[in-house]
Amino acid sequence: MDPMKINGFVSPYHITGQYLENRNVKKGTQVTETGFGSSFEDILNGKIAQKEELKFSKHADNRLSERNITLTEEQLKRLEDGTEKARTKGIKESLVLVDDMAFIVSVKNNTVVTAMGKGEYDSVFTNIDGAVII
Repeated sequence: MDPMKINGFVSPYHITGQYLENRNVKKGTQVTETGFGSSFEDILNGKIAQKEELKFSKHADNRLSERNITLTEEQLKRLEDGTEKARTKGIKESLVLVDDMAFIVSVKNNTVVTAMGKGEYDSVFTNIDGAVII
């Protein structure tokens, strides 16, 4: 009886060394197409560090155009910061107030859904679960 076979089958335990011993892959490493490896932690931290740019929906683009709303670079940065603050608090749909402008932002999709200028909104906003004033 062959000690490597159990009930006529080769034991995975016995052949593991044949296939894995010659590999220079450390535990916890993912092998990529290039043959280089990165740990799960490295990949996760890289994805977290990649800050996805805030997008504007077609509807929001139309509202900005119709209402003659223009954002300066500084205001856009503040809108992005407000969205990030909402994200850290677990808000999914947020009202973000920047100067005299109001934006409804889908935080989970990183997308501005609509935009309003001063005098175009009242004090009631629906379908949000948080607000950020920047």
